[in-house]
Amino acid sequence: MGLVARTIEQHGIPTVALSIQRELTEKVRPPRALFLRWPFGHPLGEPFQVAQQRWILREALHALETLKTPGEIVDLPYLWRRPGPWTQSG
Repeated sequence: MGLVARTIEQHGIPTVALSIQRELTEKVRPPRALFLRWPFGHPLGEPFQVAQQRWILREALHALETLKTPGEIVDLPYLWRRPGPWTQSG
């Protein structure tokens, strides 16, 4: 995903990756990424949890505006299978 994101960005289109495998994201280094400690296959959240999925999409759109350092990865503090918006760990 990071390689595709870099190619898209070379054409002037900003991207943000949603990652659930931080180590791989660190190696690939997409232009900007959000990391979630969620199960494989669920980068937008739990099935049928539309409000939670919208929340993550809002985070991604916000990252497009605010992340300026190339290769930056932001760890989102959200927990899986908890009430929203989106219950933060710590």
